[in-house]
Amino acid sequence: MAETQNAPKPLPAPRDQHLRDMADCIRVLAMDAVQNSNSGHPGMPMGMADIATVLFSDFLRLDAADPHWPDRDRFIISNGHGSMILYALLYLTGYADMTIDDIKHFRQVDDPKTAGHPEYGHAAGIETTTGPLGQGIANSVGMALAERIMNATFGDTLVDHYTYVFCGDGCLMEGISHEAISLAGHLKLGKLMVLYDNNSVTIDGATSLAVSDDQTMRFRAAHWHVQEIDGHDTDAIRAAIVAAREVTDKPSMISCRTVIGFGFPTIAGTHKAHSDAPGEEEIAGARKLLGWTAPPFEIPEPLLSAWRRIGAKGVDLRMAWAARVEGAPDALRGEFERRIRGDLPEGWRGAIAAARTELLAGGDKDIATRRASGAVLNHLFDAIPELLGGSADLTPSNNTKATNEVEIKPGAYAGAYVHYGVREHGMAAAMNGIALHGGLIPYGGTFMTFSDYCRPSIRLAAMMKIRTVFVMTHDSIGLGEDGPTHQPIEHMAALRAIPHLAVFRPGDPIETAECWEAILDAPHRAALIALSRQTMPLLRRERDNQNRSAKGAYVLAEAQGGPRRLTLMSAGSELHLAVAARTILQQDGIPTAVVSMPCRLLFEEQDAAYKRQVMGDTPARVAVEAAVDMSWDRYLGFQGRFVGMHGYGASGKGADVFKKFDITVEAVVRAAHETLAAS
Repeated sequence: MAETQNAPKPLPAPRDQHLRDMADCIRVLAMDAVQNSNSGHPGMPMGMADIATVLFSDFLRLDAADPHWPDRDRFIISNGHGSMILYALLYLTGYADMTIDDIKHFRQVDDPKTAGHPEYGHAAGIETTTGPLGQGIANSVGMALAERIMNATFGDTLVDHYTYVFCGDGCLMEGISHEAISLAGHLKLGKLMVLYDNNSVTIDGATSLAVSDDQTMRFRAAHWHVQEIDGHDTDAIRAAIVAAREVTDKPSMISCRTVIGFGFPTIAGTHKAHSDAPGEEEIAGARKLLGWTAPPFEIPEPLLSAWRRIGAKGVDLRMAWAARVEGAPDALRGEFERRIRGDLPEGWRGAIAAARTELLAGGDKDIATRRASGAVLNHLFDAIPELLGGSADLTPSNNTKATNEVEIKPGAYAGAYVHYGVREHGMAAAMNGIALHGGLIPYGGTFMTFSDYCRPSIRLAAMMKIRTVFVMTHDSIGLGEDGPTHQPIEHMAALRAIPHLAVFRPGDPIETAECWEAILDAPHRAALIALSRQTMPLLRRERDNQNRSAKGAYVLAEAQGGPRRLTLMSAGSELHLAVAARTILQQDGIPTAVVSMPCRLLFEEQDAAYKRQVMGDTPARVAVEAAVDMSWDRYLGFQGRFVGMHGYGASGKGADVFKKFDITVEAVVRAAHETLAAS
C-alpha cells in the first residue's frame, strides 16, 4: 500500500454501525493508552479492531469469570507489539485481572499486567508471551496440536476448541513462521486459524521496501485453507470465519486487508501509525472522525455493557462442559483433571527407581548419557502418559522416542511422539505452546549446537516458567568427526546464562536418571538436559534412590587422608576425568575432593551452609569441562585453574579430539599442582 500525503482520510461506511462502535472502544483505549504512556504501538489495535470485535462477539468461546476454563478457545497475539488490543479486549469483556487503571498504566513499571508486549502469567487471558515476531504463530501451532492430542485421548465431550491467532507482516517475514506454517499444514490442524493483518506497512515504511512474497500462495503451498477479505467489512469477516471453521482437515489463514491506524486523520495507512504516541492533535482528529465524544479512558455504558455480555456469553457453554466432565466415567474424569492440574501420576518415581536398577545392571559397561536418557524415558513414558516426545529429525541420535510411544501423524493424533522435521526453532516454540495449553509435558531433541536455532524460544520458556523440556545431545567435542560446526563450545555457558532455565549436564547414567527426576519435579520451570554422544563410565554405584543431583551439585568423592586441600569440579562427560585425576592426587598425598555439578541453577538455590560444604574452604580448585570457562569463573576464584576449550574444535575421533585440546586426566593433574602452588 503506497503511503499518502498528510490529509484527512475519510472512513468507509460501516456494514454494521453497532459493530463499528464496539470496535471503536478498542481503538480509543489503544490510542489513549499509547498517548498517556508516550510509548507503544497504536496502529495494529486500531487496524484489527473490527476483526477482533467480530471474532469475540460471534465465535470465541470464553467466560471472563473463569479465564482458565480448560476448554476455552485460545486467542494469541503474535504481533505482540499491538498488545493494547489484547488488554482492551480483556478489560472490555470483564476479566477481573484487567481494570481501567491497568490500561491507564500501560507500559509502566509499576503495573506489569499491561507490559509493552503481552507477558504470560501477569494477567489472566494472556495465553503466551509474545513480542519476538513469529513466536505467537509457532506457539499457536503447539496449542492446536495439544488440543487435538487431548481430544484423541478424552473425546469431544471434554476437549473441543479452536486456536485463533492474530499476526502481521513482520511475523510472516520471520523464519520461524515458515517452520510453524509448514508443520501445521502437514499435521492438518483444522482447528487452527490465523487472521493476518495485511496492512502492507512496517516500521521502515511500506512492506515493498523489503518483501514481495505472496503470502496467500505461500500458505496454500503449505496446505492451508486460505481466504482474502476486507478486514474492515464485518460481514466479510464473519463469513470468512464461518467458512474457515467448515474446513476440518486444514488450518486456515484469512488475509485481512486493513488500514494501519484506522481512524487517525492524517497518519492512517502509513508507517507513522505503527508506533509511538500519535500526539494530541491526531487523537482529537481521530475522535472527530470516529464520532467519539467520551473523555479519555471512558467507555459509554451501553457499549461497555454490550462488551461485558460478550464476556459472559460463554457461561452456559462452560457450565454444560462442566456437567459433561462431572458425568464422565470416574477414571477418565480423574485422569483429565489430574493432567489439567499439572500433577504427576502417583508412583511415578518408581519409573526412576526402575531406570536406576536397569542402568546399574549394566555394571562396568560404558554408556553414553543420551542412551541412558533413552532408557529412562522408556520407564517414564509408561508411568507418565502425558509425556509428549519429539525430535527435529534426529530421533535415533537423540534417543528421544520411548519404545511404547506411538507416532502422531497428519490427522491422526492418538499418539505421543512428534516428528518435527528439520525445524528446530519451530519445534521449540511449538513445545512452548503445548506446555501452555495444558495436559501434556513436551520434550524434544536436537543437537546441542543447534540450540542456537532454538534459543529465542528457550528464553521465552524460561521467562514464562513453563514445563518445556529441551533435550540436547552431542554436547561437546566428544561427538568427534562432525567437526567444529557441530561441536558446541560456548553453548553451555550461553544457556546457563539464561535466567530461570535449569540446565542439566549429567556425568554418568545414574545422574541422567536423577536429572530427569529433578526436571519433572518442577512444574513451573523450563529445563534443558545436555547429553553425550560418546560413552562414559558408571561412577555412581550406590543402590539407594537418593537423588544427589537434586541440589545441583554434590560431593561425589570426599578428600581422604586429612583436611581437603583441593577441589576438582566437573559436569557431564568430563566428570570421570576429575575422578581419575583424584586417584592420582590422593596417591601423591594430596587430599582431594571431586564435586559433580550437573545443574548450576539448583545449586545456587541452596543455602550458604550447603554450598560451603560442597565447595570446601580451600581456594585450590580446578574445573574441567569440554566447553569455555565462562560459567565456571565464579567457583574458581583467582587461584583456580580451568581445563577445557579456548577456541573451536576439530574433526576426528572423539578421543583424539580430547587429546588434541589437552582435556585429559594428565592436564587436570597439572592444573591441580598449579592451583596448589598459587594458593
